Amino acid sequence: MPSYKTKVIWKGGRSGHLICGNGPEMDFAAPPALYGEQGVLTPEDAFVAAVNTCFHMMMIWAFERNRVELVSYECEAEGIVRDLLDQTSIFETVILRPKITVRKAAEAGGKRPPIEETVRKCLKSAEKFSLVAQSIKSRLVVEPEIRIQESGEMK
Repeated sequence: MPSYKTKVIWKGGRSGHLICGNGPEMDFAAPPALYGEQGVLTPEDAFVAAVNTCFHMMMIWAFERNRVELVSYECEAEGIVRDLLDQTSIFETVILRPKITVRKAAEAGGKRPPIEETVRKCLKSAEKFSLVAQSIKSRLVVEPEIRIQESGEMK
């Protein structure tokens, strides 16, 4: 069974240093609104980024598996925080807004479904197989913008 490890080291105040098991290291702090530092990773950024990057990797996997020719992909993610009565907070919703451009496949005698249908299938697969998306208790909303590019068209 896979396991993922990180290590944090306190640097004083409301900041620290993160060492990821896969190698990257970076400073982090509380958000500026919570007396942290501007310009460094926050736990909240990392949470939303974890959902976004895992979903991204599963989208790439789904496109490869379904033989979809990807032209471009970018995804903005937004974590919506809800303050609770006991003065705690939770991420109530994470919204992913992927902008996807794929190349229109040559019709193979009508055997393949329309490309947009295949892209939507990929979106569902990415959400289903995203370890991080499946591990959060926040509601996940995916609001895609899908563009189909003709075969000879440039980006």
